[in-house]
Parts: sequence; C-alpha cells; structure tokens
Amino acid sequence: MNIFLYLLTVVIWGTTWIAIKFQLGVVPAPVSIAYRFWIAAAVLFLFLLATRRQAWPPRQAWRYLLAQGIALFCCNFLCFYYASQWVPSGLVAVVFSTAPIWNAVNLRLFMGRPIRRQVLVGSLLGLCGIALLFLPQMQGHWNDHGMLLGLGLSLLGTVCFSTGNLLSSRMQALGLTPLLTNTWAMLIGSTIVGGGAWLLGMPFTLDATPRYLGALFYLAVPGSVIAFTAYLVLVGRIGPDRAAYSTVLFPVVALSVSTVLEGYHWTLPAVGGVVLVLGGNLLAFRKPAVTAAPGIRNVSTCR
Repeated sequence: MNIFLYLLTVVIWGTTWIAIKFQLGVVPAPVSIAYRFWIAAAVLFLFLLATRRQAWPPRQAWRYLLAQGIALFCCNFLCFYYASQWVPSGLVAVVFSTAPIWNAVNLRLFMGRPIRRQVLVGSLLGLCGIALLFLPQMQGHWNDHGMLLGLGLSLLGTVCFSTGNLLSSRMQALGLTPLLTNTWAMLIGSTIVGGGAWLLGMPFTLDATPRYLGALFYLAVPGSVIAFTAYLVLVGRIGPDRAAYSTVLFPVVALSVSTVLEGYHWTLPAVGGVVLVLGGNLLAFRKPAVTAAPGIRNVSTCR
C-alpha cells in the first residue's frame, strides 16, 4: 500500500506542472487557485456524505485546520504560481524538491525526532540529481532580481508545504482522517485566497476553452482530491520526512511529459541526474537494520 500511494502521488503531482502552465493567462492565479480548491472541497464533502463518514471536525482540530488551510492550500500555491513568473519551471521544481530536508528539520525542531542519516543523504543525492537535470535553466539568471525574488517565493512555498505536512501528521495522530481534514483545510484555504482576490478587485472570470477547463478538472480532482489524500495518508503511514521524498521525483515525471509535449532534449548530465534521483530514492526508503539479541538473526523494520 505504501508503494502504491507513493507512486500514485508521484505520477499525478509530477504531471500537474503542465496543467498549471495551461491555466496561466486569462484567469488571475489566485482566482484559479480558489476555483481549484473550491471544486476539490465540494467533491470531498459529497464523498463524506455519500459514504456516511465523519463530516464535521471536533473542536480541538479547528486551529490545525485553519493553519493547514493557510499554509498548504493558500500560501504554498500562491508562492509557486507567482514564482513561476520569474523562475523557469525546472528551477521551481528544484527548490520544491528540498521538501524532504525541510520536513526532517521541522520534525527535529518541533517534534524532537532525530534526523535519520539515510533519509538526509538520500535527499541530498536526489537534489544533486535534480540540479544536474536543470542546471542549463539556471545559467544566466543569477544577477536577475526577479529571479532572486522567484527563488525566495519558491523557498517560502516549500516551507509552507512542509508545515502543512506536519499539521496533517498532527491531526492524524488525533484520529482524524486526511479525507476529513483535506475537505475543510481546502475550503478554508480557497476561501482565504478567493476573498483576498475579491478585495483586490481581481475579476472572477472563467476561461471556457477546453484547455483551461481540462486543466482545472485535472488539478481539482486527480491533482487535489486524489493526490493530496494519497500523499497525506502516506505521511501518516511512513512519516513526513520519507513521504516528502516523493517531491524529488516530480521533476523527473515532468521531464518525461515535457519530452513528449514540449520537445525536451535529454543530455548526458540529465541522464546522470535521473540516476542520482533514483539512487537517492532507494537509499531513503531502505529499511533500517535492527540489531537483534544474541542468537537471533538481524531483521529489518519499517515505520
């Protein structure tokens, strides 16, 4: 089940980059974000009612839901949408793939969990691989103030994503399912984004082209309802640090899509980058050995 959830998250989120690109243009970014998560929250709420699951969170969960809505479904996406105006998509993916390191650091700072060496080393290998994949896009942009602003927004968005992971982990420890928490956190986050867009006078238009509407449906249902639920279930099962390593693989999937749709050309450094990403992935998910008592064989365990 862990492998299935992991691969499902990687495949769906790895292809949402192209869908987000299809949304840019006519509709303001905050309005598109609000549309996406209003639809996703409605689908999740209908599912909860249809399956007669718990649909109303307990009182102690609301502060976490508000924080998760702001961090994960509001600030996170605002940062990345606006960062994409100045930063090439590959470089945005590079910054976002630092999520495993932020999760490991935050778990250490706020929950006292030790940072597992193999998770950290695996993440660093993956980041080196991503750097090889996208190094050509970084060249010629280091003195660009817009690029620096985009990098800062990308980093802030990644920290917000990591914060949302920890909040989900906390609520699952209280016995709340990601289906329930996602429903309300998405509604809260999208309402804040939509309210801000309305106060700023942004037009709530809708691009009626098949390209925009198809992208909106894909981002709202597979990209939000399915992928976020699968990912946050994975967070509860294996921990935020190991679950977040899936973010390192997103650019690899995005590159595969770009090869077909945008004519991306593979180079020798790019192939080496893929090898490093996959090697780091295997290292991060290797089962830690447990020292057995004398006379008993060593076994491996996994959280």
